[in-house]
Amino acid sequence: MLVGPIYLMMEYPMGVGPIILLFTFLFIVYIFLFTYYEVDDGVLRIKSGFLINRSIQINTITKIEATNNPISAPATSLDRLEIFYNTYESVIISPKEKRGFIAHLKQLNPKILDSTGL
Repeated sequence: MLVGPIYLMMEYPMGVGPIILLFTFLFIVYIFLFTYYEVDDGVLRIKSGFLINRSIQINTITKIEATNNPISAPATSLDRLEIFYNTYESVIISPKEKRGFIAHLKQLNPKILDSTGL
């Protein structure tokens, strides 16, 4: 997949612009492929490439809201959930199956307030 564009860049040098664009594209693809969420042993683990590796105790989650906030977050779509935990902390994620994800978290912590309307 990458051999063709790299060969063309070497055969017809145009400067560093196309190389920068290629690496930017590969970085974005990498982040999309390696963003995931795990629930295990009472902990929600959020992983997004090598940039974000966060663990949240599920018993500290207080509320979940639906959001379309475009702020940078470990979320691969704009159809997102904002998870509030501890006192003033929150994280924005976008699990594929939102209803099932919320139901699983509420099963582990029934005190979670679901303000998503899903």
